Amino acid sequence: MCPYIFNKMKKRVLLALACFFVGFVQLAAQPAQQYVQVIVAPDRADWTYKTGEPARFNVSVFKDGVPLKGASVSYEIGLEKLKPTEKATKTASNGTLSLEGGTLKVPGFLRCVAQVTVDGVTYRGLGTAGYSPDKIVPTVENPGDFDAFWRTAKQELATIPLDAKMTLMPERCTEKVNVYHLSLQNFKIGNRLYGILCVPKAPGKYPALLQVPGAGVRGYAGDIANAEKGIITLQIGIHGIPVDLPAQVYEDLRQVALNGYNTYNMDDKDRFYFKRVYLGCVRANDFLTSMPEYDGQNLAVTGGSQGGALSVITAALDSRVKLLGAFYPALSDVTGYLHGRAGGWPHYFTEQNLAYNNTKAKLETLPYYDVVNFARRVKVPGYYSWGYNDETCPPTSMHAFYNVTTAPKELFLAYDTGHWMYPEQRNKMNNWLVSRLKNGGK
Repeated sequence: MCPYIFNKMKKRVLLALACFFVGFVQLAAQPAQQYVQVIVAPDRADWTYKTGEPARFNVSVFKDGVPLKGASVSYEIGLEKLKPTEKATKTASNGTLSLEGGTLKVPGFLRCVAQVTVDGVTYRGLGTAGYSPDKIVPTVENPGDFDAFWRTAKQELATIPLDAKMTLMPERCTEKVNVYHLSLQNFKIGNRLYGILCVPKAPGKYPALLQVPGAGVRGYAGDIANAEKGIITLQIGIHGIPVDLPAQVYEDLRQVALNGYNTYNMDDKDRFYFKRVYLGCVRANDFLTSMPEYDGQNLAVTGGSQGGALSVITAALDSRVKLLGAFYPALSDVTGYLHGRAGGWPHYFTEQNLAYNNTKAKLETLPYYDVVNFARRVKVPGYYSWGYNDETCPPTSMHAFYNVTTAPKELFLAYDTGHWMYPEQRNKMNNWLVSRLKNGGK
Protein backbone atom coordinates (compact mmCIF):
# COMPACT_ATOMS: atom_id res chain seq x y z
CA MET A 1 0.00 0.00 0.00
CA CYS A 2 1.18 3.52 -0.78
CA PRO A 3 2.60 5.13 2.43
CA TYR A 4 0.53 8.26 1.86
CA ILE A 5 -2.72 6.29 1.66
CA PHE A 6 -1.73 4.19 4.67
CA ASN A 7 -0.98 7.27 6.79
CA LYS A 8 -4.15 8.97 5.68
CA MET A 9 -6.21 5.90 6.62
CA LYS A 10 -4.37 5.61 9.92
CA LYS A 11 -5.21 9.22 10.78
CA ARG A 12 -8.86 8.69 9.94
CA VAL A 13 -9.02 5.59 12.15
CA LEU A 14 -7.44 7.46 15.06
CA LEU A 15 -9.78 10.40 14.52
CA ALA A 16 -12.80 8.13 14.43
CA LEU A 17 -11.70 6.40 17.61
CA ALA A 18 -11.12 9.75 19.29
CA CYS A 19 -14.58 10.94 18.30
CA PHE A 20 -16.06 7.68 19.55
CA PHE A 21 -14.49 8.01 22.95
CA VAL A 22 -15.46 11.68 23.25
CA GLY A 23 -19.09 10.80 22.54
CA PHE A 24 -18.91 7.75 24.80
CA VAL A 25 -17.53 9.75 27.70
CA GLN A 26 -20.28 12.35 27.31
CA LEU A 27 -22.90 9.65 27.73
CA ALA A 28 -21.41 7.09 30.05
CA ALA A 29 -18.43 8.51 31.95
CA GLN A 30 -17.87 7.62 35.58
CA PRO A 31 -16.01 10.12 37.79
CA ALA A 32 -12.37 9.31 38.38
CA GLN A 33 -11.44 8.00 41.79
CA GLN A 34 -10.11 10.77 44.06
CA TYR A 35 -7.28 10.65 46.58
CA VAL A 36 -9.68 11.76 49.32
CA GLN A 37 -13.26 10.52 49.10
CA VAL A 38 -16.22 12.34 50.61
CA ILE A 39 -19.22 10.03 50.61
CA VAL A 40 -22.66 11.39 51.51
CA ALA A 41 -25.77 9.22 51.72
CA PRO A 42 -29.22 9.43 53.30
CA ASP A 43 -29.92 6.99 56.12
CA ARG A 44 -32.27 4.81 54.04
CA ALA A 45 -31.11 2.17 51.59
CA ASP A 46 -33.46 3.43 48.85
CA TRP A 47 -32.71 7.12 49.58
CA THR A 48 -36.48 7.73 49.57
CA TYR A 49 -38.89 9.13 52.19
CA LYS A 50 -42.51 10.13 52.47
CA THR A 51 -43.22 13.84 52.79
CA GLY A 52 -42.96 14.92 56.41
CA GLU A 53 -40.53 12.18 57.44
CA PRO A 54 -37.15 13.28 58.84
CA ALA A 55 -33.97 12.45 56.94
CA ARG A 56 -30.42 12.10 58.16
CA PHE A 57 -27.31 12.31 56.01
CA ASN A 58 -24.28 10.20 56.82
CA VAL A 59 -20.96 11.74 55.75
CA SER A 60 -17.80 9.61 55.54
CA VAL A 61 -14.32 10.88 54.66
CA PHE A 62 -11.65 8.45 53.48
CA LYS A 63 -7.98 8.91 52.70
CA ASP A 64 -5.91 5.97 51.51
CA GLY A 65 -8.99 3.83 51.94
CA VAL A 66 -9.37 4.44 55.70
CA PRO A 67 -11.45 7.02 57.64
CA LEU A 68 -9.77 10.41 57.89
CA LYS A 69 -10.00 11.20 61.59
CA GLY A 70 -10.47 14.81 62.61
CA ALA A 71 -11.56 15.96 59.15
CA SER A 72 -13.19 19.40 59.12
CA VAL A 73 -16.37 19.01 57.04
CA SER A 74 -18.20 22.01 55.62
CA TYR A 75 -21.70 21.13 54.51
CA GLU A 76 -24.90 22.65 53.23
CA ILE A 77 -28.42 21.23 53.02
CA GLY A 78 -31.33 22.40 50.90
CA LEU A 79 -33.40 21.81 47.79
CA GLU A 80 -31.35 20.67 44.79
CA LYS A 81 -29.95 23.54 42.65
CA LEU A 82 -31.38 26.17 45.02
CA LYS A 83 -29.81 28.18 47.84
CA PRO A 84 -29.18 25.99 50.89
CA THR A 85 -31.29 26.45 54.01
CA GLU A 86 -28.52 25.24 56.33
CA LYS A 87 -24.76 25.74 56.22
CA ALA A 88 -22.25 24.69 58.88
CA THR A 89 -18.85 23.15 59.57
CA LYS A 90 -18.30 20.19 61.88
CA THR A 91 -15.39 17.96 62.79
CA ALA A 92 -15.63 14.29 61.86
CA SER A 93 -13.60 13.00 64.81
CA ASN A 94 -13.66 9.41 63.56
CA GLY A 95 -13.98 10.31 59.89
CA THR A 96 -17.77 10.17 59.95
CA LEU A 97 -20.68 12.48 60.71
CA SER A 98 -24.42 12.01 61.02
CA LEU A 99 -26.34 15.16 60.12
CA GLU A 100 -29.99 16.04 60.66
CA GLY A 101 -31.38 16.86 57.25
CA GLY A 102 -34.84 18.05 58.18
CA THR A 103 -37.74 17.14 55.94
CA LEU A 104 -39.87 18.26 52.99
CA LYS A 105 -43.61 18.86 53.19
CA VAL A 106 -44.09 18.61 49.42
CA PRO A 107 -42.67 16.06 46.96
CA GLY A 108 -39.14 16.85 45.85
CA PHE A 109 -35.47 16.28 46.63
CA LEU A 110 -33.39 17.40 49.59
CA ARG A 111 -29.63 17.50 49.04
CA CYS A 112 -26.61 17.55 51.33
CA VAL A 113 -23.29 18.72 49.85
CA ALA A 114 -20.14 18.21 51.94
CA GLN A 115 -16.57 19.46 51.39
CA VAL A 116 -13.21 18.68 52.95
CA THR A 117 -9.90 20.44 52.28
CA VAL A 118 -6.74 18.33 52.57
CA ASP A 119 -3.27 19.72 51.77
CA GLY A 120 -4.82 22.68 50.00
CA VAL A 121 -7.08 20.57 47.77
CA THR A 122 -10.86 20.63 48.25
CA TYR A 123 -12.83 17.41 47.84
CA ARG A 124 -16.60 17.28 47.50
CA GLY A 125 -19.40 14.76 47.84
CA LEU A 126 -23.19 14.90 47.88
CA GLY A 127 -26.21 12.82 48.74
CA THR A 128 -29.86 13.42 47.88
CA ALA A 129 -33.01 12.30 49.68
CA GLY A 130 -36.09 11.83 47.53
CA TYR A 131 -39.43 12.81 49.04
CA SER A 132 -42.42 11.04 47.49
CA PRO A 133 -40.85 11.40 44.02
CA ASP A 134 -43.74 9.48 42.47
CA LYS A 135 -46.01 12.36 43.48
CA ILE A 136 -44.04 15.12 41.73
CA VAL A 137 -46.30 17.06 39.35
CA PRO A 138 -44.97 19.05 36.37
CA THR A 139 -45.04 22.83 36.38
CA VAL A 140 -44.87 23.35 32.61
CA GLU A 141 -48.06 24.16 30.73
CA ASN A 142 -49.55 21.78 28.15
CA PRO A 143 -50.51 23.96 25.12
CA GLY A 144 -53.91 23.27 23.61
CA ASP A 145 -52.50 23.33 20.08
CA PHE A 146 -49.41 21.24 20.90
CA ASP A 147 -50.46 18.30 18.70
CA ALA A 148 -51.53 20.55 15.83
CA PHE A 149 -48.20 22.41 15.96
CA TRP A 150 -46.12 19.27 15.62
CA ARG A 151 -48.49 17.64 13.15
CA THR A 152 -48.07 20.63 10.83
CA ALA A 153 -44.30 20.57 11.28
CA LYS A 154 -44.11 16.89 10.34
CA GLN A 155 -46.31 17.47 7.32
CA GLU A 156 -43.90 20.16 6.14
CA LEU A 157 -40.96 17.83 6.72
CA ALA A 158 -42.62 15.11 4.66
CA THR A 159 -42.64 17.37 1.59
CA ILE A 160 -38.83 17.62 1.57
CA PRO A 161 -36.96 14.84 -0.30
CA LEU A 162 -34.54 12.70 1.74
CA ASP A 163 -31.72 13.17 -0.77
CA ALA A 164 -29.70 10.57 1.13
CA LYS A 165 -25.96 10.38 0.48
CA MET A 166 -24.02 7.41 1.88
CA THR A 167 -20.21 7.44 1.83
CA LEU A 168 -18.54 4.16 2.73
CA MET A 169 -15.83 4.46 5.42
CA PRO A 170 -13.60 1.46 4.60
CA GLU A 171 -11.31 2.06 7.56
CA ARG A 172 -14.25 1.61 9.92
CA CYS A 173 -15.85 -1.40 8.28
CA THR A 174 -15.49 -4.83 9.86
CA GLU A 175 -15.93 -8.36 8.60
CA LYS A 176 -19.61 -8.22 9.57
CA VAL A 177 -20.54 -4.54 9.23
CA ASN A 178 -20.38 -1.77 6.64
CA VAL A 179 -19.97 1.74 8.05
CA TYR A 180 -21.10 4.86 6.21
CA HIS A 181 -21.04 8.60 6.73
CA LEU A 182 -24.65 9.56 6.06
CA SER A 183 -26.08 12.88 4.94
CA LEU A 184 -29.81 13.63 4.63
CA GLN A 185 -31.89 16.65 3.73
CA ASN A 186 -33.51 17.92 6.90
CA PHE A 187 -36.31 20.33 7.76
CA LYS A 188 -35.47 23.10 5.33
CA ILE A 189 -34.08 22.80 1.80
CA GLY A 190 -30.30 23.01 2.04
CA ASN A 191 -30.32 22.05 5.73
CA ARG A 192 -28.57 18.71 6.22
CA LEU A 193 -28.55 16.03 8.91
CA TYR A 194 -25.41 13.90 9.34
CA GLY A 195 -24.67 10.64 11.08
CA ILE A 196 -22.74 7.38 11.12
CA LEU A 197 -24.68 4.42 9.77
CA CYS A 198 -23.69 0.82 10.52
CA VAL A 199 -25.33 -1.95 8.47
CA PRO A 200 -24.86 -5.71 8.86
CA LYS A 201 -23.24 -7.15 5.72
CA ALA A 202 -25.09 -10.47 5.69
CA PRO A 203 -28.19 -10.48 3.47
CA GLY A 204 -31.41 -10.21 5.46
CA LYS A 205 -33.86 -7.94 7.23
CA TYR A 206 -32.85 -6.23 10.46
CA PRO A 207 -34.29 -4.08 13.25
CA ALA A 208 -32.97 -0.53 13.57
CA LEU A 209 -31.68 1.57 16.46
CA LEU A 210 -31.45 5.36 16.28
CA GLN A 211 -28.94 6.87 18.71
CA VAL A 212 -29.47 10.55 19.50
CA PRO A 213 -26.75 12.76 21.01
CA GLY A 214 -26.11 14.42 24.31
CA ALA A 215 -25.51 18.15 24.44
CA GLY A 216 -22.45 19.64 22.80
CA VAL A 217 -20.67 19.60 19.47
CA ARG A 218 -18.59 16.59 18.46
CA GLY A 219 -17.98 13.88 15.90
CA TYR A 220 -19.19 10.28 16.03
CA ALA A 221 -17.90 6.86 15.03
CA GLY A 222 -21.02 4.71 14.95
CA ASP A 223 -22.26 1.78 17.02
CA ILE A 224 -20.49 -1.16 15.38
CA ALA A 225 -20.94 -3.46 18.38
CA ASN A 226 -24.73 -3.57 18.14
CA ALA A 227 -24.59 -3.72 14.35
CA GLU A 228 -22.53 -6.89 14.68
CA LYS A 229 -25.41 -8.31 16.73
CA GLY A 230 -27.69 -7.89 13.72
CA ILE A 231 -29.11 -4.38 14.20
CA ILE A 232 -28.92 -1.40 11.85
CA THR A 233 -27.55 1.49 13.94
CA LEU A 234 -27.49 5.19 13.20
CA GLN A 235 -25.75 7.77 15.40
CA ILE A 236 -26.70 11.30 14.42
CA GLY A 237 -25.43 14.79 15.15
CA ILE A 238 -27.93 17.63 15.48
CA HIS A 239 -26.08 20.69 14.23
CA GLY A 240 -26.19 20.26 10.46
CA ILE A 241 -22.44 19.62 10.11
CA PRO A 242 -20.61 16.43 9.07
CA VAL A 243 -19.73 14.15 11.99
CA ASP A 244 -16.36 12.93 10.66
CA LEU A 245 -14.38 16.19 10.81
CA PRO A 246 -11.17 16.90 12.76
CA ALA A 247 -11.78 17.46 16.48
CA GLN A 248 -10.59 21.09 16.29
CA VAL A 249 -13.50 21.97 14.00
CA TYR A 250 -15.98 20.96 16.68
CA GLU A 251 -14.01 22.78 19.35
CA ASP A 252 -14.08 25.99 17.30
CA LEU A 253 -17.82 25.68 16.70
CA ARG A 254 -18.43 24.89 20.35
CA GLN A 255 -16.62 28.05 21.42
CA VAL A 256 -18.16 30.44 18.91
CA ALA A 257 -20.94 29.70 16.41
CA LEU A 258 -22.71 27.03 18.46
CA ASN A 259 -22.00 28.40 21.90
CA GLY A 260 -25.37 28.58 23.64
CA TYR A 261 -27.24 26.94 20.75
CA ASN A 262 -29.96 25.75 23.14
CA THR A 263 -31.21 29.36 23.47
CA TYR A 264 -31.19 30.39 19.81
CA ASN A 265 -34.49 31.97 18.70
CA MET A 266 -36.21 30.83 21.89
CA ASP A 267 -38.68 33.71 21.60
CA ASP A 268 -40.29 32.18 18.49
CA LYS A 269 -41.66 28.63 18.59
CA ASP A 270 -41.40 28.33 14.80
CA ARG A 271 -37.73 29.32 14.72
CA PHE A 272 -36.41 27.90 17.99
CA TYR A 273 -33.19 25.91 17.44
CA PHE A 274 -34.68 22.68 18.70
CA LYS A 275 -37.45 22.58 16.10
CA ARG A 276 -34.99 21.51 13.43
CA VAL A 277 -33.36 19.14 15.93
CA TYR A 278 -36.59 17.35 16.86
CA LEU A 279 -37.66 17.06 13.25
CA GLY A 280 -34.17 15.83 12.35
CA CYS A 281 -34.76 12.81 14.57
CA VAL A 282 -37.93 12.04 12.63
CA ARG A 283 -36.00 12.56 9.39
CA ALA A 284 -33.39 10.01 10.53
CA ASN A 285 -36.23 7.52 11.00
CA ASP A 286 -37.53 8.37 7.52
CA PHE A 287 -34.22 7.09 6.22
CA LEU A 288 -33.95 4.03 8.46
CA THR A 289 -37.44 2.84 7.62
CA SER A 290 -36.78 3.32 3.90
CA MET A 291 -33.75 1.02 3.89
CA PRO A 292 -34.22 -2.29 2.05
CA GLU A 293 -32.40 -4.00 4.93
CA TYR A 294 -34.92 -2.76 7.54
CA ASP A 295 -37.32 -5.41 8.82
CA GLY A 296 -40.28 -3.04 8.54
CA GLN A 297 -41.35 -3.21 12.16
CA ASN A 298 -38.74 -2.96 14.90
CA LEU A 299 -37.34 0.54 15.46
CA ALA A 300 -35.98 1.95 18.73
CA VAL A 301 -34.36 5.20 19.85
CA THR A 302 -31.93 5.80 22.69
CA GLY A 303 -29.63 8.43 24.20
CA GLY A 304 -28.55 10.21 27.36
CA SER A 305 -29.06 13.73 28.74
CA GLN A 306 -30.06 15.84 25.71
CA GLY A 307 -30.17 12.48 23.94
CA GLY A 308 -32.45 11.11 26.67
CA ALA A 309 -34.80 13.99 25.96
CA LEU A 310 -34.61 13.39 22.22
CA SER A 311 -35.42 9.71 22.78
CA VAL A 312 -38.67 10.55 24.55
CA ILE A 313 -39.48 13.27 22.02
CA THR A 314 -38.81 11.08 19.00
CA ALA A 315 -40.95 8.25 20.38
CA ALA A 316 -43.80 10.71 20.93
CA LEU A 317 -43.52 12.33 17.49
CA ASP A 318 -42.99 9.20 15.43
CA SER A 319 -45.37 6.24 15.64
CA ARG A 320 -42.83 4.06 13.80
CA VAL A 321 -40.75 3.96 17.01
CA LYS A 322 -41.63 0.88 19.06
CA LEU A 323 -39.19 1.22 21.97
CA LEU A 324 -37.22 3.94 23.72
CA GLY A 325 -34.32 3.92 26.15
CA ALA A 326 -33.35 7.12 27.98
CA PHE A 327 -30.62 8.00 30.45
CA TYR A 328 -31.13 11.09 32.64
CA PRO A 329 -33.23 13.11 30.15
CA ALA A 330 -32.68 16.87 29.92
CA LEU A 331 -35.12 19.59 28.76
CA SER A 332 -37.74 18.44 31.24
CA ASP A 333 -40.01 20.70 33.29
CA VAL A 334 -37.67 23.62 32.68
CA THR A 335 -40.07 26.05 34.39
CA GLY A 336 -39.53 24.39 37.77
CA TYR A 337 -37.38 27.32 38.93
CA LEU A 338 -40.35 29.64 38.52
CA HIS A 339 -42.22 27.52 41.09
CA GLY A 340 -39.60 27.27 43.82
CA ARG A 341 -37.84 24.09 42.75
CA ALA A 342 -35.22 22.89 40.28
CA GLY A 343 -35.91 22.80 36.56
CA GLY A 344 -34.26 20.66 33.89
CA TRP A 345 -31.19 21.42 31.79
CA PRO A 346 -30.38 23.92 30.26
CA HIS A 347 -31.57 25.70 33.43
CA TYR A 348 -33.19 28.61 31.63
CA PHE A 349 -34.62 30.15 34.79
CA THR A 350 -31.86 29.96 37.37
CA GLU A 351 -31.08 33.18 39.19
CA GLN A 352 -28.35 34.14 36.71
CA ASN A 353 -30.54 33.41 33.65
CA LEU A 354 -33.88 34.62 34.95
CA ALA A 355 -33.83 38.23 33.77
CA TYR A 356 -32.88 37.26 30.23
CA ASN A 357 -35.23 34.30 29.74
CA ASN A 358 -38.29 35.14 31.82
CA THR A 359 -40.20 36.81 29.01
CA LYS A 360 -43.70 36.23 27.66
CA ALA A 361 -42.43 35.10 24.25
CA LYS A 362 -39.98 32.54 25.64
CA LEU A 363 -42.48 31.22 28.15
CA GLU A 364 -44.90 30.69 25.28
CA THR A 365 -42.30 28.81 23.22
CA LEU A 366 -40.83 26.40 25.76
CA PRO A 367 -43.93 24.24 26.49
CA TYR A 368 -43.87 23.11 22.85
CA TYR A 369 -40.37 21.71 23.41
CA ASP A 370 -40.50 20.45 26.99
CA VAL A 371 -40.03 16.70 27.48
CA VAL A 372 -42.98 16.61 29.89
CA ASN A 373 -45.46 17.33 27.11
CA PHE A 374 -43.95 14.72 24.82
CA ALA A 375 -43.93 12.17 27.65
CA ARG A 376 -47.69 12.66 28.00
CA ARG A 377 -48.00 11.38 24.43
CA VAL A 378 -45.58 8.44 24.45
CA LYS A 379 -47.37 5.18 23.71
CA VAL A 380 -44.50 2.68 23.52
CA PRO A 381 -42.51 0.84 26.21
CA GLY A 382 -39.57 2.72 27.65
CA TYR A 383 -36.58 1.90 29.83
CA TYR A 384 -35.18 4.77 31.89
CA SER A 385 -32.24 5.19 34.22
CA TRP A 386 -30.78 7.98 36.37
CA GLY A 387 -29.61 8.81 39.88
CA TYR A 388 -30.65 11.13 42.68
CA ASN A 389 -27.30 12.97 42.68
CA ASP A 390 -27.59 14.39 39.17
CA GLU A 391 -26.71 18.09 39.23
CA THR A 392 -27.13 18.62 35.47
CA CYS A 393 -30.55 17.05 35.08
CA PRO A 394 -32.12 17.34 38.55
CA PRO A 395 -34.18 14.31 39.58
CA THR A 396 -37.16 16.56 40.30
CA SER A 397 -37.31 17.45 36.61
CA MET A 398 -36.96 13.83 35.48
CA HIS A 399 -39.61 12.45 37.82
CA ALA A 400 -41.92 15.21 36.58
CA PHE A 401 -41.98 13.72 33.09
CA TYR A 402 -41.78 10.10 34.26
CA ASN A 403 -44.88 10.49 36.44
CA VAL A 404 -47.04 11.64 33.51
CA THR A 405 -45.82 8.81 31.26
CA THR A 406 -48.69 6.35 30.95
CA ALA A 407 -47.00 3.97 28.49
CA PRO A 408 -45.31 0.82 29.87
CA LYS A 409 -42.15 1.93 31.66
CA GLU A 410 -39.24 0.64 33.72
CA LEU A 411 -36.96 2.82 35.84
CA PHE A 412 -33.57 1.65 37.07
CA LEU A 413 -32.35 4.02 39.78
CA ALA A 414 -28.66 4.03 40.63
CA TYR A 415 -29.19 6.43 43.51
CA ASP A 416 -25.64 7.70 44.02
CA THR A 417 -24.97 8.50 40.36
CA GLY A 418 -24.81 12.05 39.11
CA HIS A 419 -24.74 12.95 35.42
CA TRP A 420 -22.94 9.72 34.62
CA MET A 421 -23.66 6.01 34.68
CA TYR A 422 -22.23 2.76 35.91
CA PRO A 423 -21.39 0.06 33.35
CA GLU A 424 -24.24 -1.97 34.86
CA GLN A 425 -26.72 0.75 33.91
CA ARG A 426 -25.43 0.89 30.36
CA ASN A 427 -25.50 -2.89 30.02
CA LYS A 428 -29.03 -3.22 31.38
CA MET A 429 -30.25 -0.58 28.96
CA ASN A 430 -28.51 -2.08 25.96
CA ASN A 431 -29.65 -5.61 26.80
CA TRP A 432 -33.23 -4.40 27.18
CA LEU A 433 -33.18 -2.68 23.80
CA VAL A 434 -31.34 -5.41 21.88
CA SER A 435 -33.42 -8.26 23.24
CA ARG A 436 -36.70 -6.56 22.38
CA LEU A 437 -35.56 -5.35 18.99
CA LYS A 438 -34.58 -8.87 18.06
CA ASN A 439 -37.73 -10.44 19.53
CA GLY A 440 -40.45 -8.26 18.05
CA GLY A 441 -40.62 -5.86 20.98
CA LYS A 442 -41.05 -8.54 23.65
